[in-house]
Amino acid sequence: MNVFMPLRFAILLLAILSLTFASPSAMAQSASATLPSSPDTSADQGWHVEVAPYLWFAGINGTVGADGHTGSVHVSAGDVLSNLNFGLMGAVEARYNRIVIPIDFMWVKLSDSKGIPITDDVESVHVKLNEDIFTPKIGYRIIDKSRFKADALMGIRFWHLGNTFTLQPTQISNGFYAAANWVDGIQGARFQAFLTPKFVLTIAGDAGGGGSKLDYQVVGLLGYQVKRVTIQGGWRYLAIHKAPTENAFVDLAQTGVILGVVIPLK
Repeated sequence: MNVFMPLRFAILLLAILSLTFASPSAMAQSASATLPSSPDTSADQGWHVEVAPYLWFAGINGTVGADGHTGSVHVSAGDVLSNLNFGLMGAVEARYNRIVIPIDFMWVKLSDSKGIPITDDVESVHVKLNEDIFTPKIGYRIIDKSRFKADALMGIRFWHLGNTFTLQPTQISNGFYAAANWVDGIQGARFQAFLTPKFVLTIAGDAGGGGSKLDYQVVGLLGYQVKRVTIQGGWRYLAIHKAPTENAFVDLAQTGVILGVVIPLK
């Protein structure tokens, strides 16, 4: 499968949304029905800060390696809770007028007790995967309409990867462990379409590389505003293609349901 297909599909969808919601005629036809005739834009100026804790029930599928040993892992999104040892996820965003500064952090420990060995002649391999992903970005809101907003973003994605392999049924001490750290430069965009005063559709994506051959993600969220907070749910796809080395490496796709809440602080 072409790894760029999800990204191409997202770009096409984003372009359609841009033409639909950013069109002056579309704005004029629906603004009187769903929005005040004279919206107060002054409340959108100055500093704004939001926090967004979330849970991502991501299945994993691909190849991982540690200390020269390689195995294939597969954990479906439905099995992720039983294979999730620990997870901490959240996002913070600061905005000043049209300058946006989103920061995303994810720390997860996953395991697959029935990994398929590639380099070792054993029945199976027990794989433990420790991922720390830190993604700070900065961007500019190039479209800032009442019903549609578009942000151009750039930043970095820092990865810390720790892989542990235990051969089964043969046990060699505590298994093989290796870790790796790298940074990828990324560029992307985010689009928000305010379908009604309560519902907002968000589609975002980014791609890049540097320490890895390719690193990209696509996320789609539907949010519903309840008083001051917004409850969100959707789907996220993250792929990382890190060239094999003697240390830890991954050639992995993570995809699954994402649930969270956006809380404004300022």
